[in-house]
Amino acid sequence: MTIPNANPPAKSFWRRRVVDVIVAQIKQGITPQKIALTLALGITGGIFPILGATTLICLIFGICFKLNQPIIQMVNYLVSALQLAMILVFVRIGEFVVRATPVSFSIPELFRKFHESPMEFLREFGMTGVHGIIGWLLIAPELTLLLYLIFLPLLKKLARKTTDKPKSFVP
Repeated sequence: MTIPNANPPAKSFWRRRVVDVIVAQIKQGITPQKIALTLALGITGGIFPILGATTLICLIFGICFKLNQPIIQMVNYLVSALQLAMILVFVRIGEFVVRATPVSFSIPELFRKFHESPMEFLREFGMTGVHGIIGWLLIAPELTLLLYLIFLPLLKKLARKTTDKPKSFVP
């Protein structure tokens, strides 16, 4: 006979802060489709190439599509490192589209120049930001659709597991 563990292992950060939040939404009746859209737009909005703008972008997505604000903002914050990695990608796509000469920069250099003089920063890198936005606008719809199509079957499966749990019999 085995004795049940009185102290089950602690849940991981990912489980507590992401999966459990999504499961709670499913239990409250939010559809897998709505959650999949929330996750997809949270990631897409979270990688918008202008630092500091992603919260507003995700807020707008949430309002326009009537999505869960806490989840979309949680996803936004979870992909912040990805946002930094994607800035250069979006800038290069935008430069290619408008046939602009590629600008040499690094993220630490951008931070330094912004803190030294925000107005000088805008003068020097304003068009670079526009190029990044153009690149993001070209990728965002396809990325959102792809993410939605990836998340939807996973969330439907999670919803089935969550709602089909057999009730335990307690005498």
